[in-house]
Amino acid sequence: MSDDNIHPDDSGNLATSPDSVVVPVYLGQEDKFRFKCYPGISCFNECCRNIDIVLTPYDILRLKNNLGITTTEFIANFVSFYEVDGHGLPGLNLKTKDDMKACEFLIDEGCAVYEDRPTACRYYALGNMAIRKKDSAEAETGVFVVKEDHCKGHLEDNEQTVGEYRHEQGLEEYDAMNFAFQELVLKKKSSGPTVGAPSARSMQLYFLAAYDMDRFREFIRSPGFKDVFDLPSDEYEKIIIDELELMNFSQRFLRQVLFGENTIEQKDDAAEVRMKKKQQRMARNQKEINDHAAGRG
Repeated sequence: MSDDNIHPDDSGNLATSPDSVVVPVYLGQEDKFRFKCYPGISCFNECCRNIDIVLTPYDILRLKNNLGITTTEFIANFVSFYEVDGHGLPGLNLKTKDDMKACEFLIDEGCAVYEDRPTACRYYALGNMAIRKKDSAEAETGVFVVKEDHCKGHLEDNEQTVGEYRHEQGLEEYDAMNFAFQELVLKKKSSGPTVGAPSARSMQLYFLAAYDMDRFREFIRSPGFKDVFDLPSDEYEKIIIDELELMNFSQRFLRQVLFGENTIEQKDDAAEVRMKKKQQRMARNQKEINDHAAGRG
């Protein structure tokens, strides 16, 4: 088992409820733990009746495709919001049923979206978080056991390694798609005052790029994007038609917006174009203020 020193303030827990009883021991891929969940167990579905599920961008893509709706529609109907940090960076939780803490997708047989269930559900009864070890600038995923009173799966005579459980739950793909986002959130939380509070415009772009991929695609198609950024045509087409390429691009875009990591080429007159658009927005805002004041007068 891992005994590496962890910076508690540099951890970004994206998988478990803060009310969960966490066994504070990080496990390696070859470490073993005892757990089994199946329809006949006495606590079946109990973990779905009291949830606090944090959603990743990849979770949202999988769930919205399962339901046959857009990311915008999914966010409008199936999420609640919380603040990730002191600057109000938005995070999304899976919404619960009215007046209950039960999952919206819980049915008598189990999970109605099981094949596309979120990362946190796949990991349970493990938790995972992006962590940064002491004296290291690199983030990595930490895994630990979560034990809750209602869960009888820990009493089952079934022992497996963390790696075996991750494979059984289809987590290799989820972890690969989630890591860049977890690392980005961890960097934002740990850098805090160094980066400073993002502007309102940056917050809007963060929300689009992180969660609402369908609207982010429309932003990529807009003159506002094309006037500033200079993408090769083949890369641009991939981003437009492939939502996973779009999601990967969104991580680069967010790093550029939040941290100034300029990996997306900008046109020579980009600064001038941005200034002109800013001036136009300010002029429109001032006109609305003047019109409102004149109307009241």
